[in-house]
Amino acid sequence: MMKLQILKDNLSRALQTTSRFTNTRAQLPVLGNILLKAEKNSLTVSATNLETSISLTLGAKIEKEGEITTPSKIITDIVNNLHEEVVNIEVDKEQIFLSAKGFSSKILGMNARDFPELPKVKTKDSVEINLALFQKALSQTTYAVSTDETRPVLTGALFIFEKGGLTLVATDGFRLSKKVIPLIKSNLKTKIILPRNILMELAKVGGDGVLTLYFDKINSQILFSIDKTTLSSRIIEGDFPDYEKILPTKLEYNILSDKEELLRAIKLASVFARDSANIVKFTLKKDKLTISSESPTSGEESGEVDVKNDSDEKETFEVLFNYKFLEDFINSVPGEEIRTAFNENTTPGVFQDTEDKSYTHIIMPVKIQG
Repeated sequence: MMKLQILKDNLSRALQTTSRFTNTRAQLPVLGNILLKAEKNSLTVSATNLETSISLTLGAKIEKEGEITTPSKIITDIVNNLHEEVVNIEVDKEQIFLSAKGFSSKILGMNARDFPELPKVKTKDSVEINLALFQKALSQTTYAVSTDETRPVLTGALFIFEKGGLTLVATDGFRLSKKVIPLIKSNLKTKIILPRNILMELAKVGGDGVLTLYFDKINSQILFSIDKTTLSSRIIEGDFPDYEKILPTKLEYNILSDKEELLRAIKLASVFARDSANIVKFTLKKDKLTISSESPTSGEESGEVDVKNDSDEKETFEVLFNYKFLEDFINSVPGEEIRTAFNENTTPGVFQDTEDKSYTHIIMPVKIQG
């Protein structure tokens, strides 16, 4: 038996979030379910797909403690469409009776004993991070994570924990993002690769406080805790590429440009670049950067951006880039000015926010034919 009352909006948000962690196609049907556990003055809503998991604790009026699993889509759709402020939940054996004013339903659930045990903190290896700083770092790196499943280590971001600092690195083989942030507290020194999906979920977690991270080396799992939310994930096994070898050390061309002007010129060039493999051409001549594109079927365009050229090299320099990579980087920059540095048109270009030296992005150029 289980019996409780809970605010509809709180339950709806929790169900929508946890439903993203279910797997309706798994061989175990219970992985398509959400676990509801009522105890004391709270309801814990949990879900797992065996790779990642989440638990949210909500305030509720508990009349009888208990637990049950319920099909994710059914209960989420029902609660989302209710208009009443309060939802009543009562469980008898494996039947869930959900009701509100003028509405009642019966959902067939599954015994909570069939639900996998969720990861728990079993280690002292922990890190405390400012949540806002961490989420900003995720926004500046996760867009560079690969979606190519044939190279699993690139489908996650590299986390390098050192005394007092955390370095995040992501690359898909064509671009690379690196961001360094301070830690509030850490007794962890290691390198791990975290999957993109858990990072995307962490970017959505609400709150302004401290995120605590626990690393369970024995079980190759990582667990995040913030307020009344707990997320966990398996780490990706394997060796991340030696990204430091990719970072250019010699840069002959060094220019500064206004972020908005640069973005506008790239967006204009993208109109025709979409028909030619997303390629735009950068042509640097003294204090002018020309960004151009052409389409074999639609036409061509060219736009100029004023730049400050700090390099000794003043001859014309040309390089090709994928405009989508450029847009992704610029949209992640909070500052007003961008530093761009090149060496040759076959080596990576380095892009930075002049107001944030802890953030570096590199993009491989497209090879110029002929």
